[in-house]
Amino acid sequence: MSDYPRCDRGPSWAALQSHFQQSGAAFDVRRAFDAEPGRFARWSLQAPEVFADLSKNRIDERTLELLLDLAAEVRLESQREALFTGAPINLTEGRAVLHTALRAPAGQGPFSDEVQASLDRMLAFADSVRDQARSGITDVVHIGIGGSDLGPAMVVQALQAFVPATLKLHFVSNVDGHDLAPVLRGLRPETTQFIIASKTFTTQETLANALAAKAWFLQQGGTDIARHFAATTSNAKAAAEFGISTTFGFWDWVGGRYSLWSVIGLPIAIAVGSAQFRALLAGAHAMDQHFRTAPLARNLPVLLGLLDVWYRNFHGFTSRSVAPYHQGLRRLPAYLQQLEMESNGKGVDRDGASLPYGTSPVVWGEAGTNGQHAYFQMLHQGTDVIPVEFIAVKRPQYGEHVQGELLARLSDQHTKLLANCLAQSQALMQGKTADAARAESAPTASKDLAPDVLARHRSFPGNRPSTTLLLEALTPSSLGALIALYEQRVFVSGAVWGINSFDQWGVELGKALCNSLLPRLSTGDASGLDGSTAGLLAKLRD
Repeated sequence: MSDYPRCDRGPSWAALQSHFQQSGAAFDVRRAFDAEPGRFARWSLQAPEVFADLSKNRIDERTLELLLDLAAEVRLESQREALFTGAPINLTEGRAVLHTALRAPAGQGPFSDEVQASLDRMLAFADSVRDQARSGITDVVHIGIGGSDLGPAMVVQALQAFVPATLKLHFVSNVDGHDLAPVLRGLRPETTQFIIASKTFTTQETLANALAAKAWFLQQGGTDIARHFAATTSNAKAAAEFGISTTFGFWDWVGGRYSLWSVIGLPIAIAVGSAQFRALLAGAHAMDQHFRTAPLARNLPVLLGLLDVWYRNFHGFTSRSVAPYHQGLRRLPAYLQQLEMESNGKGVDRDGASLPYGTSPVVWGEAGTNGQHAYFQMLHQGTDVIPVEFIAVKRPQYGEHVQGELLARLSDQHTKLLANCLAQSQALMQGKTADAARAESAPTASKDLAPDVLARHRSFPGNRPSTTLLLEALTPSSLGALIALYEQRVFVSGAVWGINSFDQWGVELGKALCNSLLPRLSTGDASGLDGSTAGLLAKLRD
């Protein structure tokens, strides 16, 4: 049995339902600003490296009070301490969850000696590859999938300003050969370093791509697999059978979607260097300390996690859009999809009982301003209310090669980018009445359309909630803090829902069925299959 009460079994849940029915459902952010001139100051918060504006959300003092009561009932602070101290909170696998220990300074976390020794060894190898005068490496191909790919790929993309122009990082994850083949085009075996990321060295997609990369390497005249292939794996024996002698292992308390802080971050370290990798860890640790020590009412991961519960379970909002207004963060929504939906996409509580309430929302998004020309139409005028998370970066970093008129033009574009970010959150909140739309000119509108009809098409309901997260600059430290913020936020909502946020049994069934179907694609044996699968199998063999 779980040591912690479930959120819907105490008085706070019922109090929140009553509060929602009485005032929460009709809450209007616009009226809240009119009634509370200091609302921005009250509902904004500076956490390490991240400033958050929560003022455009459907929340007030009474809502927060009840949500904090709920947090107390589920013993959130006790659950948080169990996370940091290494209790086996991943109950279904009997494991601790200690990604926080990976970024703790020496002597300040569990398993510190082992963590620091592993980090030092990994960073030394990364710097040796990064020393191109000695290594001769111009391209690094990282082969992994899931948490072994999404985190490193996202971080390397975000920190391109810190990557030497002479070093190219490539990420391959899909078992589809159309992922690997274009990457290999134009590469040379003598200047390419491959990293195979698989904890067990048996992951189907990763091993298939690794074997294909090895075949390419030998076919192109490569002669030293041991020098040009390394692995982040705990199965050194299997790696050695592949021909790899340089391996970096990690522990069973490092979950895949929380692993970029471990040796899985090797491509990050190669890309940005050991000093910047340590800065990434330091930024995350600073956010961990904020999460662990700040009062719950001024604790940013806690506030965001409780807001997620308020929206999901009381307002009934089933998705959240993430819109980073920085091209370097364009992979962040994909990374957050795994972080949140694999962690909290659960239908039973810790005791295995079916849940009567919703858990993870659907998380999705696109970099601004691209998203504005794609799905923002639905955000503003669609039938569903979808909370939006805007992420803005105050100061751009283009690199030393950007100077003169080009720098001036790109700086002007960054101003436009920030203006768009502010405008979208403002428009979502304010909306536009039919009367306001009727008073405006609309040059592209049909002249045959009645003014009242046109006004209804051009009106916006408004009162659509959003959060804005602001970074001073996109640096290893600020990115580390941002990622840790999201990790701890997911922990908070999962802790309130009473679920195990650290297993992923839902990934297993499809993988098992795939293994049984693989030989059938060769033999055509359809015995025991359902009609649809049997029909598709036959169609693929035509």
